[in-house]
Amino acid sequence: MKRILLYLSACLIVLSCSEEPDSGLIVNNPLESPENGPAAGNPDGKATIPSDAGLEDVSEPDQIVGDGTPESCTGQAFIDAVAGGGKIVFDCGNEPITITLEETAKIFNDASKEIVIDGGGLVTLSGGGKVRILYMNTCDQAQHWTTATCQNQDHPKLTVQNITFADGNASAETEFTGGGAIWSRGGRLKVVNCRFFNNVCAVDGPDVGGGAIRVFDQYEDLPVYVVNSTFGGEEGYGNVGSNGGALSSIGVSWTILNSVFSHNKAIGNGGNPATEGTPGGGSGGAIYNDGNQMTLTVKGSLIEENEVNAFGSSIFFVSNNHTGNIIIDNCVIRNNIGGSWYPVYPSISMHSDTKIEVSDSTIE
Repeated sequence: MKRILLYLSACLIVLSCSEEPDSGLIVNNPLESPENGPAAGNPDGKATIPSDAGLEDVSEPDQIVGDGTPESCTGQAFIDAVAGGGKIVFDCGNEPITITLEETAKIFNDASKEIVIDGGGLVTLSGGGKVRILYMNTCDQAQHWTTATCQNQDHPKLTVQNITFADGNASAETEFTGGGAIWSRGGRLKVVNCRFFNNVCAVDGPDVGGGAIRVFDQYEDLPVYVVNSTFGGEEGYGNVGSNGGALSSIGVSWTILNSVFSHNKAIGNGGNPATEGTPGGGSGGAIYNDGNQMTLTVKGSLIEENEVNAFGSSIFFVSNNHTGNIIIDNCVIRNNIGGSWYPVYPSISMHSDTKIEVSDSTIE
C-alpha cells in the first residue's frame, strides 16, 4: 500500500490506496501526439473506462464529409451532415484540417436516434470566433419534438470523438446561452478523445456558462462521459465563460476520466445570486455544477491553472437540495487561481455537508 499526502491549509490527511492501477477498456487516441496544440487526455491517467464510455464504431458510416480533398470539406457540408444524423466521418485527405463554420451545426431530433461525429484525429471544427459549433436540444420545437417528455428521452444519443473544437463563440446567443463549442439538452452526450481550445460563451451573468460545453437534462439522469479529452491544456488555449470556464451544467451528472483541464477561466463577477452592483458569475474555473440530485466523478485527471473571480477555482459544485456527491480518484488538482469558499479542499467550492470521496490524489 502506498500513502498519498494531501496538504489542506494546516491539516494533513493521509489516504491509503492500492498501488495497482485499474485496468479497463482501452481507447485508442489519435490525438495523443497531434501535430498542433496540446494532446487530448491525461497521459498519467489510469482510470478504468466503462464499455459505454468508449469509442463508438464508425466503420460503416452513414455520412462522409468530403470526397478526399481538403476543398470538399466545407462548413456547409458538415452542417448538412449533422442535420442528416447518423454516424458521420470525414474524408478530407491525410493532413490535419480546420473546417470553419459560418453558422451553428444543429441536430434534428428525428434524424436518427444515434449521432456520432468522428474526426479521425485530423479534423478541427472551428466557430471562427463568431458562432457556436454544435447544438442539440430535445425541447426545441425548431429541431422537432419526438416525445411528450422532451426533458427525459433516450435519444438522440450524441457522441463526439477524435476531434477538436476551437474558437466557438456563443456570447451573442440570447435564448440558449452558454456552450461556446457545444450546447446540449436531453438524450445523452458523450465526449471521447477530444480537444477544446479558445471557445467562449457569455462572459457575465449568474446562471450561464460553459466556455466549451453547456449541458442540461440527460436521460434518466445518467452521466455525461468525458474521456481522454483536453480543455485548454496550455497557456493560450483555454476556454472562457461567465461560469465554468470549460464545463457548465444545471442538474446534470458528469463522469470525467483521464482528462486535462488547464488555463480555463470563469470571468463573471459577483457569484450566484449576483452580489448587488455586479453582473454575477465568476465561479468554476474548470467545472461548474449547479442544480439538484447530481454527481461529479473525476478520475485520472489533471486540473491546474484554471482561474475564477468568485468561487471554486477548479470545481464549483452546489446542489440546491444538498443531495449528490463528488468522487475524486487518481487526480492532481493544483495551482488554480482565485476564488474563495473552500470548506474542505482547496479550490473546490461546495456545501460543507456535500459528500466527497478523495483517493490517490493530490489537491493543493
